[in-house]
Amino acid sequence: MPFSTEAEMKIQHSTFNIQHRTPKPAQGGRALDVERSALNAECSQNQRGSVLIIVLWVCIGLVSIALYFANSMTYELRASDNRASGLATDQAIEGAARYVSSVLALYATNGAVPATNLYAAAAVPVGDARFWLLGRDLSGTPSSEPFFGLIDEGSKLNLNTVNTNVLSYLPNLTPDIAQAIVDWRNTNSSGAYSLDYAQLGYQEKEAPFETVDELRLVYGSSMGLLVGDDLNRNGVLDANETNSTGSSEINRGLLEYTTVYTREPNFHSDGTSLTNVSTARPQGLQTLFEDAGVGNASSLAAQLVAQRPRQGYAGLLAFCVQCKTFGMSSSDFTRISDDVTTSTNAYIRGRVNINTAGIDVLTALLAGAGLDENTASGTAQSLITYRGQNPNNLTSVAWLVDALGNTSSAVRALARGDYVTTHSYQFTADIAAVGPFGRGYRRVKFIFDTSDGTSKIIYRQDLSRLGWALGEKARETYVATAIP
Repeated sequence: MPFSTEAEMKIQHSTFNIQHRTPKPAQGGRALDVERSALNAECSQNQRGSVLIIVLWVCIGLVSIALYFANSMTYELRASDNRASGLATDQAIEGAARYVSSVLALYATNGAVPATNLYAAAAVPVGDARFWLLGRDLSGTPSSEPFFGLIDEGSKLNLNTVNTNVLSYLPNLTPDIAQAIVDWRNTNSSGAYSLDYAQLGYQEKEAPFETVDELRLVYGSSMGLLVGDDLNRNGVLDANETNSTGSSEINRGLLEYTTVYTREPNFHSDGTSLTNVSTARPQGLQTLFEDAGVGNASSLAAQLVAQRPRQGYAGLLAFCVQCKTFGMSSSDFTRISDDVTTSTNAYIRGRVNINTAGIDVLTALLAGAGLDENTASGTAQSLITYRGQNPNNLTSVAWLVDALGNTSSAVRALARGDYVTTHSYQFTADIAAVGPFGRGYRRVKFIFDTSDGTSKIIYRQDLSRLGWALGEKARETYVATAIP
């Protein structure tokens, strides 16, 4: 709007100058600089704090990565240590197998069963590892700790030669399953039983058993029947196993009593033939007796030939009974027992070693031969008691006659066939091993055969999957206290 007077215009102009003038007082500028400096300092501090936080996070990340890799290396170190222990254990197993082969070559000649005091069987060192031979106590004494030693396959019944009468008397084995076992190996396609294997997805074998594990395929079998209460097959009841019998005895299962490997050579170790007493002439027997130092050789030979059964002797025990009937002593029979036979076969299969068989096998053998079960059980216990009291008299089947009597019904029953022996040529070495610091547990079962004159492995099975089998004492000694 136009100014009315010159005075108003000057006043207005002065006001404008005052409002738009930028004062620069000396004190006001310093305050502003101080304020700006403080602001810059605060910003600088904030920036440094942010950098510190970032650095801390980076450090934390680096430390975490370092700890992660360090932990990974720790696990890798432990894994490497375990692998090294496992390799040491594997080598201990192989070393144990060689050791057993050497033991058999030294102490199992001519069918002898090596005594447990002749070789090491528990915690045997191989470098930093150790191995054990899981065995069976022949006395049958109940125990919570495993027995260590070799297992004589001759102490078991051969699935390829035993009949249903014997099998049916084994613990927990019904006549139906006994018949199914025999039918499985029966080469007659019609079979004794009409079993529907088709619903199981396979057919019966109709051929001899190759391993005892084939029993799992037999109609009606189960793992409870085969292994019983002894889930890890070490011969004792462990803490994690339940006793189904309600007594100190355990249900051991069918695998404990059976084998397919028993085979006895029917010739001398140098390959020469034995004297067949079922066909030998008096002069041949007389010469044999004289060479062995048997007294009254001529008279004995003449009597044995004259009174010899028309079909020959059923087995070595039958010949022994006849010899003792005519006055031959047990010591004299022992002198000739390794030189005579009643068979023309190159090998004799399925004989049971009465020196090592357990009470269940002996009972089944006697009951299957015709004795009632109570008599068979009592006789079996008598035999075990006798051999425990007379360990030095078990050199031939003559001790069975000495223990029971020449007219014993049990002796007469067993003499009807070629069922028994005192020799063994096949042995199980159930080897369990632990590596350095108690790590790397392994278990492998070997079957050794010495029937050809040399010790050789004919079967091998890894049993590590069955778990710890060495008992609590070995665990406490070689695992729990073996922390490096």
